[in-house]
Amino acid sequence: MLQAIDITLQRGGQTLFSRLSCAIHAGQKVGLVGRNGAGKSTFFQILLGQIHLDDGEITIPASWHISHMAQQASITARPALEYVLDGHTALRKVEAQIRKAELNHAPMQVATLHASYADLDGYGAKAKAAEILHGLGFSNEDLEKPFSAFSGGWRIRLNLARALMCPAELLLLDEPTNHLDLDTTLWLEGWLNQFQGTLLIISHDREFLDGVTDHIIHLHHGQADTYRGNYSAFEEQRAAAMSQQQATYQRQQAEIRHMESFIERFRAKASKARQAQSRLKALERMRAVAPAHSDSPYHAAFSNPRKMSNPLLSLQDLGVGYPGHRVLSGINQSLLPGARIGVLGANGAGKTTLLKCLTGELPPLEGDLIRGEHAEIGYFAQHQLETLSADASPLQTLTEAVPEAREQWRRDYLGTWGFSGELAKRPCRALSGGEKARLALALIACRGPGILILDEPTNHLDLDMREALALALQDYAGALLLVSHDRSLLKRTVDEFWLVEDGHLAPYDGDLDSYTASRTSGPASKSTRHDRRAERRATAEQRERERPLRKRVKSLEVEVNALSEALTAVEIQLADPDIYQRMPPEELDETLARSGKLRKRLSDAEESWIQAAEELETLIGS
Repeated sequence: MLQAIDITLQRGGQTLFSRLSCAIHAGQKVGLVGRNGAGKSTFFQILLGQIHLDDGEITIPASWHISHMAQQASITARPALEYVLDGHTALRKVEAQIRKAELNHAPMQVATLHASYADLDGYGAKAKAAEILHGLGFSNEDLEKPFSAFSGGWRIRLNLARALMCPAELLLLDEPTNHLDLDTTLWLEGWLNQFQGTLLIISHDREFLDGVTDHIIHLHHGQADTYRGNYSAFEEQRAAAMSQQQATYQRQQAEIRHMESFIERFRAKASKARQAQSRLKALERMRAVAPAHSDSPYHAAFSNPRKMSNPLLSLQDLGVGYPGHRVLSGINQSLLPGARIGVLGANGAGKTTLLKCLTGELPPLEGDLIRGEHAEIGYFAQHQLETLSADASPLQTLTEAVPEAREQWRRDYLGTWGFSGELAKRPCRALSGGEKARLALALIACRGPGILILDEPTNHLDLDMREALALALQDYAGALLLVSHDRSLLKRTVDEFWLVEDGHLAPYDGDLDSYTASRTSGPASKSTRHDRRAERRATAEQRERERPLRKRVKSLEVEVNALSEALTAVEIQLADPDIYQRMPPEELDETLARSGKLRKRLSDAEESWIQAAEELETLIGS
């Protein structure tokens, strides 16, 4: 058993831990959660002996070997496969001893060492290392590339692979999914579920924590509280406890009323689509655990667009990629106001290339990309964090973005994104990765774009900020196009999917659960892969038959929503008793007539929408 006993630690004049105690039993898989600055990474450094306590003690069984995922590593020319094998230090030690014994012509010692080598599964080590690398998205060609040839995110993956390669009784992983896509995240989740040792993991991905943990340790105010169960169980238990605290009661109720209002609005619009129903379930869960986040420091919101073209974007026989290398072709899609689309696909399938083309970073290789007059894009990608001026503060950066805004508005706005007091004046070079990501999102949000295109927006964001981002995206009225490995964010903010696969893009009919199930069903045989290719061809043909109906259903859905909002505005006006005394008779008659016409148009549009949806369901079921 690992124990922290009354540990106390001060950092920079601030007490980080104050007589903190907790215990982790052998075989437990524990998620370490808490706000940024609560001491999660510091706790790892204490376990690794990199930081010494001011008081208290940490006890770890002497027989436990610890493996951890390094956040940085020295640049080396070692091939990727060898770099990962180096993580198995005991095996490398025996290999060195074998070479020395062979040079000394000591056959008995060589035989003994080979027995030790076999005990360490040395003969299967390369295959295991290759399996880990393939699982994390590396190709066969990548295995022989030098470590130095990979970019920063891929080097972090190599560090993760090296940690997984090392046999250990205690495995420490700090944000292992930050540089992974959804498919590799699912693979890692499966690998960790097979891990036999004790796992301590820091992650801000709630679905990932749900999938791998059986206990949660919550760090807050210098203390640690342990909860049995996964992250969802922790949220429920904490929500129940916080509901008893009168000091937070009013704020909790406000958060719950906001959530209930949104759920009811969405329920009225949700079609029978599996994605929409999946999103509705996720929203119901958000309502249940809202009190657990009622003390969040974030209250972010995206400004809604004043005008939106319809369609916002039209893709006609579009091909995307780079000169001499076509990544995707034959794309025929439209992006309509209010669309909530998640983009799925394996690493390297072309998701980011597609987004770059839609934002104008890459010109189309072929076909047409038609942009509406009112279709401003707000684009978030990790590389944009480096474009923030290093010397400018968040307040100065926002001033440059919206010079017409009042000073107090800018300060208040930054506060909703977690930049209060001195933090708003700190130069960007001194901000953490999560703070830079929040600032980049805040700059996008204040402009009120018609389209939000977000490529892995949750990397480096803590759990409270991810919750605030989900809420902000719920209220956003423009179109959303989202690539994310955060399944919780996808479930709560999108209601349809595009699948990028085999050089093509097509609507995905299933929900996120069916997609993840298809990606975790294990390796396919050659015959199965052949069957899947035939199945994909048949599916593509079916989609071509469905396309006109899907387009009509989507168009009618937009029309129904617009008419519903217009009718609601008129009915609110007519519900005021004073209007009948205050408004001139001619204008009142005109308002009553408009109400009747809107009601008739809405009824006709809904009937057409239902009929088209039923025709589509019949075609899908055929």
